[in-house]
Amino acid sequence: MICDNAPRLRLAWMMQAVAGLLLVSCTGRPPDWLGTIRLEGSGSEQPAKVIEIPFAQVAGYLDEETDFRIVEPESGQEVPYQLEYRGQEEPVNLLVQVDLPAARAVKLHVLEGRAEPVASRTFARYVPERMDDFAWENDKIAFRIYGKALEGTPGDAHGVDVWVKRTKDLVIDRWYESGDYHRDHGEGLDYYSVGMTLGAGDIVPYINDSLWFPKHYREYEILDNGPLRTTFRLDYEEWNAGGIPLRVSKLISLDAGSQLNRVEVRFDSPDPVSFPAAIGIVQRSDPGTHLMDREAGVMAYWEPPHGQDGTTGIGVIVEAPVEDIRLAQGHLLAVVELSTGEPLVYYAGAAWDKAGEFTGAAAWFDYLLNKSRQ
Repeated sequence: MICDNAPRLRLAWMMQAVAGLLLVSCTGRPPDWLGTIRLEGSGSEQPAKVIEIPFAQVAGYLDEETDFRIVEPESGQEVPYQLEYRGQEEPVNLLVQVDLPAARAVKLHVLEGRAEPVASRTFARYVPERMDDFAWENDKIAFRIYGKALEGTPGDAHGVDVWVKRTKDLVIDRWYESGDYHRDHGEGLDYYSVGMTLGAGDIVPYINDSLWFPKHYREYEILDNGPLRTTFRLDYEEWNAGGIPLRVSKLISLDAGSQLNRVEVRFDSPDPVSFPAAIGIVQRSDPGTHLMDREAGVMAYWEPPHGQDGTTGIGVIVEAPVEDIRLAQGHLLAVVELSTGEPLVYYAGAAWDKAGEFTGAAAWFDYLLNKSRQ
């Protein structure tokens, strides 16, 4: 299964003492050295991996007021980093983005001094000018979820939408401003059809073999917004799901360089209750290709081509035991057993063949299976 701290982290931190010159002459460390981070791989190569280091491990030597740089010592290149707050007043994690080899450790030096600005690679925002959409993206892919203003309109839709792109640039603001994002002008487009479905990996109660949809989200909070990770929460009002009064809250994170969102979902009810739920991928009328690996907790759908627009792949990885993966209700569904008050973590995302990285089902399925083992 995927773990947030998949690489083993070994931090060797030393205070820069009065004998700093002696330290440099004996060890070769630069005079502005604060500490060393050593990252060891998990057995598979992970390019552009965002790794989180608990800030408590470095708080004795760094704080949010400290100017510091992180450098790869062999190349001398700065490594992008982010202080992650998760909505708190103090940093919770130090995030770094590196190419992590399968077997060789990566050593990073933390040095005093102001870091070079990092162009944001993730972004999210509330979009009131487009019927209360909430949209988010990274340098690979973009998504949106629909808001209250869309309810009951002819264009109403429910699940997770996908915007495919072939540029590392952030496009949400520009595409919304133009209003012309259903045609490909060279960067990508929105051709993914959601309707009243789960779209690309949404989750709802699955009681008596029926999908019980809530209304659209009512409140949002952006906890972090780049440059390497964006995290936000969406809250939904109570609804009746097969006789059970439920509320749901979704905590969604997207890292730079990843095709997948991390989704932490929690259902609550006035009284504790357990119930089945389903994570779903909407199906098309023409045949596509499926991956249904219940033991690994992985399901995926390589859609049929959408004319000249290309082909989208959707994937889900579930950390909890999966009871069944089935084709039902117009979806590919991963069925899990949930209890109110207990969060479920899963990963859901998408890829586009015209972006060039995943040009067929085999490459997309391999990516998901490898992620499930990291």
